[in-house]
Amino acid sequence: MEQQTQQKPSIVIDPQLAPLEPGDHERYSHYVRKDKVVESAVMGTPVVALCGKVWIPNRDPEKFPVCPECKEIYEQMQKNEAGDGSAE
Repeated sequence: MEQQTQQKPSIVIDPQLAPLEPGDHERYSHYVRKDKVVESAVMGTPVVALCGKVWIPNRDPEKFPVCPECKEIYEQMQKNEAGDGSAE
């Protein structure tokens, strides 16, 4: 008899299911881990946003609105950390 372990992920990101049109990612600032932004600035390596966008940052994020997908994912993460959300 097989034993199955069920784990409930708090956030699942599948960039293939993103409802944005091609090029929409370029119109937004995205949420990325700070240490990865610093690494990218020093090493020139790409970063991955919460929404799944992969790129090498090269513009001022203050000049663009926040990506709605990144914002939604970040807010859900904050709720889960505070214990206010359910990871179904």
